[in-house]
Formats: sequence, C-alpha cells, structure tokens
Amino acid sequence: MQELTNIKEVYFIGIGGIGMSALARYFKSKGMVVNGYDRAETHLTKQLTGEGIGVHYTDNPELLSKQADLVIYTPAVPKDHRELTYYRQHGYTILKRSDVLGEITRDSFNICISGTHGKTTITTMTAHILRHSGYGCNAFLGGIAVNYDSNFWSSEKNVCVVEADEYDRSFLKLYPDIGVITAMDPDHLDIYGNRENLLQAFIDFTGNIKKDGTLISKWGLERTGDMKGSTHLTYHLQNQNANIYAANIKTIHGSYVFDACVNGKWLKDLKLNMGGTHNIENALVAIAIAEQLQIDDDKIRSAVDAFRGVKRRFEYILSPANHSPILYVDDYAHHPAELEAVLKGARSLFPDRKITIIFQPHLYSRTRDLADAFAESLDLADEVILLPIYPARELPIPGITSATILEKIKNKNKTIVPKEDLLNWIKTELDASQPGLLITAGAGNIDQMVEHIKETLTKKIS
Repeated sequence: MQELTNIKEVYFIGIGGIGMSALARYFKSKGMVVNGYDRAETHLTKQLTGEGIGVHYTDNPELLSKQADLVIYTPAVPKDHRELTYYRQHGYTILKRSDVLGEITRDSFNICISGTHGKTTITTMTAHILRHSGYGCNAFLGGIAVNYDSNFWSSEKNVCVVEADEYDRSFLKLYPDIGVITAMDPDHLDIYGNRENLLQAFIDFTGNIKKDGTLISKWGLERTGDMKGSTHLTYHLQNQNANIYAANIKTIHGSYVFDACVNGKWLKDLKLNMGGTHNIENALVAIAIAEQLQIDDDKIRSAVDAFRGVKRRFEYILSPANHSPILYVDDYAHHPAELEAVLKGARSLFPDRKITIIFQPHLYSRTRDLADAFAESLDLADEVILLPIYPARELPIPGITSATILEKIKNKNKTIVPKEDLLNWIKTELDASQPGLLITAGAGNIDQMVEHIKETLTKKIS
C-alpha cells in the first residue's frame, strides 16, 4: 500500500457515510485535498463542504477527481457504480474503508469497540472521557458526539479509539490493545449467511488483540471460552458475577446516578445525563477502559457528568427540561435488541407516560430474518407506527414489507403510515391529551424528518 503520508489527494465514494466521513475528516486534518461522492445531501455532507471538502451527488465520472492518489469506497456502494468502475478501469489505487482504517491504526495504541449494538455509544463515551480528562486520543466514531458535533478528532497522543464494525468483516482489519465485544446477536446475515459464521468472526476479532492486550466483553456471551486476550474482563448492568457492574442506581430528573465496580474497585456517585439503563451499562465499559489507562477517578467522574450523548442514541429532541406534555426521543435502533433496550429504558425513566414509537424498518433481509423478534420488542410500546421498509443497498424481497412485522405485533394499537403522511398523522392522530413520549427509531432516512416532527409536535402541544 502507498504510504499514507505520501498521499496528496483522496477521493471517497460514499463520503456521507458515518465511517467514511470520519476518514475524510482525518485526511483533511493531515492537509490533504479531499473530495467525494454521495447519493444525497445530508446535514453531515453539508458539514463536510463547510470544512472545505468537495462533495457532489451525481454518479458521473466527469465529476470525479482524476488527480486522486487514493480512492476509498464503502462496500455498501453498488458494484456497478460508474465512478468506482472508472477508477478500476484506469488503474487507480482503490481501497475499502476498513483497509485504510487498519493502515492508519497500524502503529498506534488501539481501543476497538465491537458488537452488534451499543458500540457507537461506548466508542463515543470512551473517546470523550479520554479527551475531556486531558489524556488525549484520535477518535473514529460511528456517530456524532453531541459534545463536539463531530465523528472525528485528532490528538498528538498516539492512541486511537475506533468503532470496530462487523459489517463486511471490517473489524478483522484492526489490531486492538483493548478490545470490546458488546453483543453478538444475529445481524448482517446477508453477509455472514448464518449466526455461527457471525460468532466466529467475533472470536477471530479477539484473536487480533495484541500480546498483553485486554478484552472486555458482555457477561454471558456465547463462546466466551474461545475468546482471546491476555486479560479478559466481563461487564453487566448489575450482575455481580461480572468484573464490572453498577449498583445503587437512581433516576433523578431524567438522569441516572450510580456507583460502578471495576474489577473490585468502586467509583461512587457517577452521574449520567443520558436516558436508558442500557446506557449505564455502556458507560461502565468506557469507565473500565479509563481505569485500565489509569485516568484519575475524579476526571472520569467529571467526564461522565459532562457527556451529552450521541446524536440518534436516545437523543432528547424535546426533553424533560422543556416541561412538555409530550417528550420526544430519536434513536438509531434498527435491531430488535436495540429497540428493546430503548423501550425498556424509556419505561424505566417515564413509567407514567404513554409511549408511542415510530419505527422505520431497515433492510428487507433483516425484516424477513427478525420479524418475530421485532414484533416482540415493539410490543413493549403502548402504540406502534411502522413506516415502509428502507431498502438501503437491497432490492425488494417478494412478500416482505412492514406488514410482515405488523401482523406479528400483539398490541392492537398499531398501524402502517406512509412516510409522506407521517407529519399529518402526528398533527391529527397522535394523542396529546395525556403525558406522552414519542420515539422515532430506525437506521434509514427517518432522521431527515426529526426537525419536521419536532416542529409539528411543538405546534400541536402549544
């Protein structure tokens, strides 16, 4: 591979992706010329252009950069993409995002967080604690840290905090000093074929942990005995069989106060200003990593208190501080286990509010494979609104629609609403006569509606 330090211009195909944009920001921070393509303008691509990165939205070889020393693409891009085809036919250096990230982190101390859910929040919490405490790190996040409104930052400290994505086996290109596995639930079966192959990939990930490295995994995961790591710690919300757990959890005005036990050592009176008990568990991992790095306890405590969350991870759009009769939370949840965590967290914080969830299923294959589990999780809400499936990289599968999930939901308070009719549904059908909590969830393009939903909801309840 061409040395990254010798590269002057980089071109990204799929630059608006959360992982791709972090890499684009990395190369821009190194003084390189960065341009790219994505299929639609988003808030993130607008940010990139504002930072001096060129972005266009038409798959047209006449618009690409012919001076690029390196072309980086995401595996989510179609194989017949015209710009990608041009670069291949003309002999350019072309690499997947995962290969480039592996090269960037080759000689650094790496903290790599993996798992089928929870990894974005833990990665962001960990990077935030290291930054806020003054320890320092380079961060490659799979979400936007609210504190910094970014998914990337750099530091002179040769430490990288990286979200280790299992999609397309990308995380196997990384070599952690500290590795984390949050969950290994069946997902991305379009890539892995079956859950056994997915499990094996996570086992292989632990085999990449460097000599004398540490593995932190969720207590109770399958095949724990096959996992590698010189030191292996487990975590759980409150199970004292784990090495890392929480106790004395209290809810105060939408925040949590708790004590954390990290391998026998207690940190008392930690405050997390983020909803969902699953986020206490996520915070435990970040706290344990900071302890491994011997960061001062008071600095850890201050950083946790200062953490403002991750965009689209139990993100308050209308929070308790607004004193609104209807609160509004937006979340990226697109797997049954994530939906369950969001809804259980919401119920624990707001037991007396009616919970309405608007869910946009992501991928036909995931809907087909996990329809029963989706229905079971969504039954935790008082009311369920389903949008049509967001296809992303897939073509339709005959017989698979949002109705595949709807018909399995036991709750009779359920319906499917076309995306273009959603604002009108909120205006005319959403019950505002009692205290409520509205949740939007999904990994598709439902996030583009959040501000419009907030505006419609605010007018309705004003």
